[in-house]
Amino acid sequence: MTLTIDDPRWEAVLARDARADGFVYSVATTGVYCRPACGARTPNRRNVAFHADAAAAEAAGFRPCKRCRPNEAPLAERQAALVATACRHIEQAEEALSLDELAAGAGLSPHHFHRLFRSVTGLTPKGYADAERARKVRAALGNGTQVTEALYEAGFGSSGRFYAAADAALGMLPAAYRKGGAATEIRYGIGASSLGRVLAAESERGICAILIGDDDDALVGDLGRRFANARMIAADIAFQKKVAHVVAMIEEPAQGLALPLDIRGTAFQRRVWQALQAIPAGETRSYAELAKAVGDPAAVRAVAGACAANHLAVAVPCHRVVRGDGSISGYRWGVERKRALLAREARG
Repeated sequence: MTLTIDDPRWEAVLARDARADGFVYSVATTGVYCRPACGARTPNRRNVAFHADAAAAEAAGFRPCKRCRPNEAPLAERQAALVATACRHIEQAEEALSLDELAAGAGLSPHHFHRLFRSVTGLTPKGYADAERARKVRAALGNGTQVTEALYEAGFGSSGRFYAAADAALGMLPAAYRKGGAATEIRYGIGASSLGRVLAAESERGICAILIGDDDDALVGDLGRRFANARMIAADIAFQKKVAHVVAMIEEPAQGLALPLDIRGTAFQRRVWQALQAIPAGETRSYAELAKAVGDPAAVRAVAGACAANHLAVAVPCHRVVRGDGSISGYRWGVERKRALLAREARG
């Protein structure tokens, strides 16, 4: 046990610093020990002592605080474990679980559980369940299971409900997905821009990829990995005109792209990409601001991941997202290209 006079750890207690770790403190007048971040009333400094861990505090005769529970895992870890358990229940359930059922299993109110689940995963419980059912369908169809059998095995109560969600879940008709996407045709072409080589690709639904790089073969290889089972068709003259439109957009990002887009991703990724498209040219947002815009202020890392997964350069303007201090952060097509795009938009 160490007295706190002139001990720098006392500052962490005063600040209720959640980042402080590696010790607990006890209060002689209450017989209780706490985490540095405990929200209890700040004790008199002379009654406080520090201990290396919960075991040391209890060996000294102190009992754990019921408020901050210093003898258990940190709150964030407990919450993550609770949500992880709920995710396993969703994944293993034969039928969709209601919010009330999930919340009861977690020992929380529906409102509190919904908010916690969304802050940890970036999705609502329903969104997670939808994504899990889509994953099961993709796995079953990929193994050759018949469409009807696959959708019922995944928990869709009717074929109507499944086909209504099939576009977002599969990115193509179920029968085509079952064949490994072999019936899907992707037309692509490559053009030159001031930022390097630009590959544009189009499915039957619209532009499905815009990739920037320095090597044509590498760009085509990246496209092939994204659409592994599709039939790739090199651009004809008609499509090369669309490639020219894409290159023009990269040269002048503010003008946008007057071509339909085929945007494929998870429910959360699509929310982030829609929010990106709403950022006006010449403006930027921080990752935290973007997380607030999609309704998940705590999902900053998930937002950054969705930006990194974007495969429609400039058309979905992830280059307009910067660090909280305004500095330019990573960009999958290179920081210098991001800096150049922002500079072009700033000139108006």
